Order: sequence, then C-alpha cells, then structure tokens
Amino acid sequence: MERFRVVGGTSLRGEVSVVGAKNSALKLMAGALLAEGRTRLTNVPAILDVTIMAELLRRLGCTVDYDADAGVVEIDVPDRIGHRADYELVRALRASICVLGPLVARCGRADVAVPGGDEIGSRGLDLHASGLETLGATVHVTHGYLIAEAPDGLHGGDIRLEFPSVGATENVLMAAVLATGKTRVTNAAREPEIVDIAAFLSKMGARIEGAGTSVIEVEGVSALTPVSHEVVPDRIAAGTWAFAAATTGGDLEVVGAVPGHLGIALDLLADAGSDITTTDRGFRVTASGRRSAFDVATLPYPGFPTDLQPFALVYNAVAQGSAMVTENLFEARFRTVQELARLGADARVDGHHVMLHGVERLSGAPVEASDIRSGAALVIAGLVADGTTTVSRAHHVDRGYAGFAEALRRLGADVTREPDEEPFI
Repeated sequence: MERFRVVGGTSLRGEVSVVGAKNSALKLMAGALLAEGRTRLTNVPAILDVTIMAELLRRLGCTVDYDADAGVVEIDVPDRIGHRADYELVRALRASICVLGPLVARCGRADVAVPGGDEIGSRGLDLHASGLETLGATVHVTHGYLIAEAPDGLHGGDIRLEFPSVGATENVLMAAVLATGKTRVTNAAREPEIVDIAAFLSKMGARIEGAGTSVIEVEGVSALTPVSHEVVPDRIAAGTWAFAAATTGGDLEVVGAVPGHLGIALDLLADAGSDITTTDRGFRVTASGRRSAFDVATLPYPGFPTDLQPFALVYNAVAQGSAMVTENLFEARFRTVQELARLGADARVDGHHVMLHGVERLSGAPVEASDIRSGAALVIAGLVADGTTTVSRAHHVDRGYAGFAEALRRLGADVTREPDEEPFI
C-alpha cells in the first residue's frame, strides 16, 4: 500500500496531456471478443484497470499484448472463447460487467461475477438483464454470478431503458450487433464513449445508427471482423485538470482534450471566474485570485458528469461564497465530504446534497481515497491546504490516472508517493 504526500501552496502551471478514455478503452477491449482474430487499440491509457481487463480477457482464452508505454493493446481472439468471468478479477473492476453482452452474443452464454470496484454506491444490473432478456436471453443470478443464456442465439427487439445507463447501453449494443434482426434502444446513454464504441463496432462491420442520441438502432449481422481503432480522449481526465487549474489558481493547457465533451463543466468554471480558451491542441484554463463558488448537479451526459463531482466539492470548499453540490446518480458518492472535513472544509451533507461554505485555505491532514476520483480530488485539495496532506490508498488513483504524481510535479507541485505502512484510522 502506498499514499500520496502533498505539500500545499502550489498553483499548477504548464501543459498536461490526456490520452484515451479509461471508460472507453475497457469497453473496447471487451468488444474485441465479438470478432475472431487480432484487434489493435491505440491511445490506451497506462492504468491499472487496463491491466486487470487484459488479464480477464486472457482467462477467457485470448492472447493480450499490452504495451503501456506505447499505449497499445493487441487482443488475439480465438474461434472458441470461455464464457466465465471469475469473481477474483471482476470484484476489482466494475467495468468488467461489459463482457456480458459480447459473451452472450459470441458463446450463447455468459457467467459474470457480480462486480465490485469503487465504493460509490450500488449499481443495479437489472437494466443489463432486462435488455438482454428482450433480445431473447434468459438471465438469473446464482451463487454470486449473473448468468445469461441464449443457446439458440439472440434476436432483435425494442428496448426502453428506464435510465440512460452507460453500462446497460454498452452491453445491449454489443449484444445486438450479432443478433438476428433489428434492435431499437430508447433512452440510450449519449456519452462520447458510447459514440466511440459504436464507431469501433461499425468499423468491424456492425450496422448502427443514432449513437450519441437517445435512440440507437442496430441491424444485426452474422459476423464481425477485427480492426484497429484509436480510443477517444479521456474527458474525465481532461476535466480533472481543468478543475485542478481553477482550484489552485493556476494556468494549464490540457493537450489532447476535446472541449466539446466538457461543455457544461467548462461553462461553469468560466462563469465562476476562470478564463477558458480553446487551443489548437485542446483547451487552456487560467485562474487568478479566489474564484466564485457555483451550484452544480450531476446528470447523465450532456449534463455534469458524476465523475467530476468530487472535484466540484474541492473547488467549492475553497471558493468565494457558498454552493450546493447535488449528486443524482450514486447515493454513496459523498464519502469525499468527510475527508474534506478533516482538511477543514465547511461542508454539510443533506441527503443527496452537500452545502459548502468556502474557506480561504484548507489545513493539511491524513485522508483516505474511497475511489478513483475521490483520490485524485483529495490530492488536489492537498495543494490548497496549509502544511502536508497524505492521501492513503493511492492504488485507487492508479486505476484511472497514469503517473498522477509525476504529472503534478511537472506542473510545479510537491507531490510524492511513499509507503503507507500504518493502517489508516
């Protein structure tokens, strides 16, 4: 176990690059199961979750070569693949549920352990199950495994998601591309990662229309072929750096980002006093003095991303004025608040709202990450705290950010990693 050691008092300055989106790369790796042969993905982030997904695919019978330095994953999928994703790996990676759709489509059966992962609340699998049932699969949970069976293959159907779930949209989409007939998904997720997966599948020979809108239509095909594909840039990593610049009163150019994927987040920062400009390489955030607080509520895309909510908490903890942060997607995603309170933040939780009254500076203290984004946000909080802050359970951050401490040091921060030998109390 390791922790981050953060010395406060730094305004981040310089340029930082973002690569492919974790939330797309993992699903594209699962999508490779749909075609026999060798699939090549580029612009893949060098993060722990990719390593876990690679091992999961190996357990299913694939050969996986992952060059983290080059950002390349090559997946050789055999004619016959396994259909069981064991708890040992699935518990560490919630995104592994995305193998469900491809396995049912390719094998006629999928046994996927009920996922674990971040401590941000329950993520029911009922939408995944009901979508696959509409496509002709039988789905049930036995001994901790979600089992989906379609021995005679899948068929098209009309699916209306009760909620625009990204995971359910992905699983239904990847199952439907090999189903017989036409599938229509209403109230589908609209995230850029969905568009990326649809583009990948279309290259493979799938027939998909409407990705990026609330209605996706799929005409099933009999087989797909492997392709090469570049992963879409990581909008959450880009948003992390945007909030880091605004929170610390810094000046950062975020290279490789797509500003349009962060419309509402960048608009909120701009309205609160940060200078946001689009560059030919991405965007730049410049902030000086103490910025204004702002209210924000998480919503499905194109609303404010839940993955950026912890950064909004940290920003408002030291902003001028008061703000309400509302979490509409995950009931347990306010664990960051109790850690911010240890740093001296004036924050109070009321149901799915947090009321924050900004203070000029936080005060360094030991805190603990509960998930990927809370860990990164707490490191940023340490940059605007007097003294030294330690953030335990650094491995959470490794799952979503490659070389986070190193990147911060290049921007002028005093952030290091060290052994975390004592249990956090």
